[in-house]
Amino acid sequence: MSTFVTADGEALVYCEGAFNTPNGKTAHGLVRFTRRYRVRGVIDSRYAGRDAGEVLDGVACDIPVYADLAAALEAAATLGWQLSYFVVGLAPDGGRLPAGSRAHVLEAINAGLNVDSGLHDFLSEDAGLAGAADAANVVLRDIRRPPPRSELHFFTGKIENVTSTIIAMLGTDSAVGKRTTAVKLILGLEEAGISAELIGTGQTSWMQGARYSVVVDSLVSDFMAGEIEHVVWLAWKEQGPDVIVLEGQGSLMNPAYPGGYELLSAGRPHAVVVQHAPARTEYDGFPGYPIHPLARQIAAIEMISDRPVIAVTVNHEGLDAETTHAACASITAETGLPAFDVLLDGTDELVQAVVQRLHLRNKR
Repeated sequence: MSTFVTADGEALVYCEGAFNTPNGKTAHGLVRFTRRYRVRGVIDSRYAGRDAGEVLDGVACDIPVYADLAAALEAAATLGWQLSYFVVGLAPDGGRLPAGSRAHVLEAINAGLNVDSGLHDFLSEDAGLAGAADAANVVLRDIRRPPPRSELHFFTGKIENVTSTIIAMLGTDSAVGKRTTAVKLILGLEEAGISAELIGTGQTSWMQGARYSVVVDSLVSDFMAGEIEHVVWLAWKEQGPDVIVLEGQGSLMNPAYPGGYELLSAGRPHAVVVQHAPARTEYDGFPGYPIHPLARQIAAIEMISDRPVIAVTVNHEGLDAETTHAACASITAETGLPAFDVLLDGTDELVQAVVQRLHLRNKR
C-alpha cells in the first residue's frame, strides 16, 4: 500500500512571481510529485508557455505554465479537463498572502474552483473570500489552521514501542530540499521492495498526499513533541513499515527558522540524513547571516540526537552537474560520509545507506 493518498481532483497551482525561486517551493513540490492532485498547470506569467518541469529541473513533465487563470481555464475547456482545485503554491517568508494575490484567489473562487492554501493568512477568515466561496459553493481549505486543542497529543513515551527504523531528513538551511529528498527516498525504498512511510511535517507534504502528516508550525509548542510522537507511532501501529522517514523543517542553526530539535528529541530517529546546498554561503533570505559549516552542523545533530548522520544529500542550486559531483566528492573527503544529489543521480546510493542502517538494527 502506498504511503500517499489518492487524488482529490485536478488542480492548477498558483505561483505568480515566485516559481523557480525559494518562495515557490510549495509549487515546486507539487510539480515534482503529488498524489493528492492531478496538476494540470502552473500559473506564473514570467514563464508562460514553458513546461514547469523544464523550468525547474531541465526535464519536461507535461505540466504547462500559464500567464494567468483565464489562459489556464481556456486550455482546460479545450482539453476537457475537469478542474476542481486552485492550489496556492506560494511559500513566502512569514507565510503571508502577497497583496496582489488576493484578487487572483477571488477570481479562482468565482470560476468555481475550491482553494487550498498552506499560508498563515487563513483565506477562510477573509470575509470577502469566504462570502464568495459560499456563493460559488466551493471550499476554502487552510492547511496551516491549527487543530482543536482537544485533539492534540502530549508526549507520552509510546514512541519507544515503535519497531520501524526511523530516519530523520534534516538540513543545513530552510528551503534546501529536505522534503523533496524525503519523498524521493520513500519512492526509492518502495521500488526496492522495502515498506516505508513518510511523516510529513509541513503543508506541502500534506498537499503532496502524505498519509501521515502534522503541520508542525501550526502547533502550540507544548504539543509539538506529542504530535510528532503520535503521528510516528500511528504510522507504525497502522502500517508496520520497515522504515519511517521524518521530513525536517528549517535547520538547527537557522536564525529565523530553527527546526529539527523536536524531530530529534520526540521523533527518536535511529539515523539522520542531512540535506545541504554547497553553493549557499548565507541562510536563505537573511544576508549577513553566514551558514554554519557543514561539519559543525553534523556535529550538532549527532550531539543532540546521539544518533549518526549516515549521508549528506546535495542541493545543486547554483551548480552544474560537474561542479555538483565535485562538491559531493569534497563533502565525502571532509566528513567521511557518502554524498549525492538525488535529483541528478537518483536514490540508489541513499537507499543503500538506509538499508545498511536497517540491517544493522535487525542484527541487534
